[in-house]
Amino acid sequence: MSTARGARARARIEVTAAIKDEARRQLAKEGAAKLSLRAVARELGMVSSALYRYFPSRDDLLTALITDAYDSLGATAEAAHGKVAADGPIRRWAAVCEAVRGWALAHPHEYALIYGSPVPGYAAPDSTVPAASRVGLLLIDIVRDAHQGRGVALTPLPAELEPEARRMAEDLAPDLPPEAVTALVAAWAQLFGLIGFELFGQFHRVVEDREAFFRNAATRLGHGVGLVFPQGGGTAGGGNRPGS
Repeated sequence: MSTARGARARARIEVTAAIKDEARRQLAKEGAAKLSLRAVARELGMVSSALYRYFPSRDDLLTALITDAYDSLGATAEAAHGKVAADGPIRRWAAVCEAVRGWALAHPHEYALIYGSPVPGYAAPDSTVPAASRVGLLLIDIVRDAHQGRGVALTPLPAELEPEARRMAEDLAPDLPPEAVTALVAAWAQLFGLIGFELFGQFHRVVEDREAFFRNAATRLGHGVGLVFPQGGGTAGGGNRPGS
C-alpha cells in the first residue's frame, strides 16, 4: 500500500512539473496574460478536467509559477552571498545584486512575471510573500551586520518622511535605524529598476557595457544605504558614522 502511495506521489510530482514547464513555455511565447489551462492541457495531451486536479484555476497555476520564480531568484542570491559571506558588506551587497541581475538575464520571462506588468485580473495571494521576500531580507541582513559591526553612514531624514520611515522600520527591521530602512527600500526599488531597464530594452543605445555599468551602480546603491567599509565588519562598537 505504501509503495502504491509512493508511486502516486512521484507521478503527481512529475505531472505537476510538466504542467509548470509547459506553462513557462507559454509565458515565453504568449505572455502571462494569455496563459490558458486548456492550452497547457492540450500541449501535454491531457484533458482539461485532469489538469484541474492539479491546478483548479489559471490563478492557482500563476501563483505556483510566481512562487517558483521568487524561490529560484532567492536561492540564486543566497548561494552567491554564501560564497562571500566572510567578506565586507559592500562585497556581499554587490554579490547579491549581481546574482539577481544574472538570474534575470537567464530567466527573462519569469522575471517579467514577477517584476513586469501586472497580469490583468490576477492578484498574488499572501502565500507568495515569503518567497518574494528572500532577496529583500538578504539585503537587510547585510545592512544589519554592518550596523552591528563598524556601523553604517546614515543620511538624516527630512521631517516629513520621519513618520513613514519609523513605520517602515517597525514593519521591516525594527533593530535598524529608520534612516537605514528608508535607504534600503529605495535601493531595493532601484536595483530592480536597473535590471528592468536593461531587460526590457530601455538601455538600448544608451548603455553599451552593461555589466560594468551595473556593477558600479550596484556599489553606489550599497553606499547609499550606508555601506562605506570595503572590508569586513566590526572592530569596535556599532556606531552609525564612518570610522566609528
